[in-house]
Amino acid sequence: MRNLNKVKRQWQYYLMLVPGIVVIFLFAYIPLYGLIIAFEKYNPGLGFSSPWVGLENFRYLFRQPTFIRTIWNTFFISFFKLLGGIVVPVLFALLLNELRSNRLKRIFQTLVYIPNFLSWVILAGVLTDILSGNGILNTILKAVGLQPVGFLSDPSVFPFTMIVSDIWKSFGFGTVIYLAALTSIDPQLYESAVLDGATRLQRILRITLPMILPTIILMLVLSLGSVLDAGFDQIYNLYSPIVYQTGDIIDTYVYRMGFEQAQYSVGAAVGLFKSVISSLLVGLSYLLADRVAGYRIF
Repeated sequence: MRNLNKVKRQWQYYLMLVPGIVVIFLFAYIPLYGLIIAFEKYNPGLGFSSPWVGLENFRYLFRQPTFIRTIWNTFFISFFKLLGGIVVPVLFALLLNELRSNRLKRIFQTLVYIPNFLSWVILAGVLTDILSGNGILNTILKAVGLQPVGFLSDPSVFPFTMIVSDIWKSFGFGTVIYLAALTSIDPQLYESAVLDGATRLQRILRITLPMILPTIILMLVLSLGSVLDAGFDQIYNLYSPIVYQTGDIIDTYVYRMGFEQAQYSVGAAVGLFKSVISSLLVGLSYLLADRVAGYRIF
């Protein structure tokens, strides 16, 4: 009865949720029925009446060395993106916070935030011009007598190119979050530290970092749910067959298997595998967020 009265008082807010619920139902829940093809030998002519094979597609997957390698690539790239996506914004936010000129703060904050608005389709073209064999960066390296680096063609270098470029694109957004956390720190703490003779570095280590640590932990924990999303848009627009060995991730593997090689059942099995693991990681991340940072959505 209490909940019913609450709904009656706030029915306008619940009504605003209806379009979003309908969209999610149409594009997120109804398509779940299509996962059945992960357990079939799917034939487009037969549709969902294709022969049932049970877990055979999954057995086939885990017998493929390329798939095992793809899982490793995904975790490797995601882990370092996650690590850099926490460390770099925190360090940059601390540096901006130490600037005395508010105008310079706004300029630097705007400059690092701009790449976040650009799609990987655009950035892939820019990075190709800069990092390709005849790109700007390798031209400079040759001019100073150094060997060119295959940023996009050397399998040993390609993953790190993806990691660094992703951090460069996204750390501006993280910087904004940590700057917001920094503004909530009581200035009197710094004033007391100055009176006690604390240096600038000591104030950062003893006041600033401990005060924003809950925000850092929260961002880290919430990022665990997307650890299998190594960045399809980025890698698909920048990789080539020569770097499949170290650059191929689960999402690009699904795309190639499902669309380019028309192995729809195998592609669906890979996608289902990833979705199950991601769901477990999301649940774990919110559990950790509640235990460590006191963050709850329900």
